[in-house]
Amino acid sequence: MAEVNSVLKAFAILDLLSDGKKRSLSDIAHELSLPKSTVSNLLETLTSERVLERDYGSGLFSLGIRLIELGYCTQTGNDLVRIAAPFLRGLNQRFDETVHLVLLDRDEVLYIDCIESKRRLRTYSVIGIHAPLHCTSVGKAILAFLPNAEIQRILKNKGLPSFTPHTITTEDRLWREIAVIRERGYAIDDMEHEDHLRCVGAPIFNSKGEVFASVSISGPAERNTLKRLELMTPALLEATAEISHRLGYRNKDHSRASS
Repeated sequence: MAEVNSVLKAFAILDLLSDGKKRSLSDIAHELSLPKSTVSNLLETLTSERVLERDYGSGLFSLGIRLIELGYCTQTGNDLVRIAAPFLRGLNQRFDETVHLVLLDRDEVLYIDCIESKRRLRTYSVIGIHAPLHCTSVGKAILAFLPNAEIQRILKNKGLPSFTPHTITTEDRLWREIAVIRERGYAIDDMEHEDHLRCVGAPIFNSKGEVFASVSISGPAERNTLKRLELMTPALLEATAEISHRLGYRNKDHSRASS
């Protein structure tokens, strides 16, 4: 119950600041009739998550950029899910493997849609979960088509943590992998994020030619050999190309545009 009360108080703060007027800790506590200590703790948490911004010169608080990002993800995600849905179903029906749709979110992938395989041994839905860029097929498919400076920023912030013995953990090896992905247009996760799981992923581009999402086909490594992944790749690339096209994307040469 205490957690629920804290959430309600946090929403009260957001509602108060939604009028665009910046306020101090004292102002917020007074207008909401809350103890300063309670408001202070909530403001610290909301600011650390970029839901609020604090002007350290004046000490005043206002709504933060994270709310804009969430609004963008919601609208973009809804459009993307609607447009991508028939293509996800098509891939699932053709190969009877799990198909995931993800969105780039806070330097990670966010799983926003999934159609599971009907096989007993299969990859299960992880909708709403974040995963790293450097060791998932959906993540690498996005990472490779970001500008090099953006990739370097992400690597600096996120590092290359190891998840399995197959995870890429050095920048030299990752850059070599990126070069290969840019050349062929898709990425493979060869048991790099989870043992005994292989996936192939391909990027989705928006009307500005920016990569922002991707689709993967995944399943148990014992069934999804590297050869089988290669056989599924043309259908995956056809699907992601059509999704991108319906989002307004017109073909550009990304192998040379990512410098």
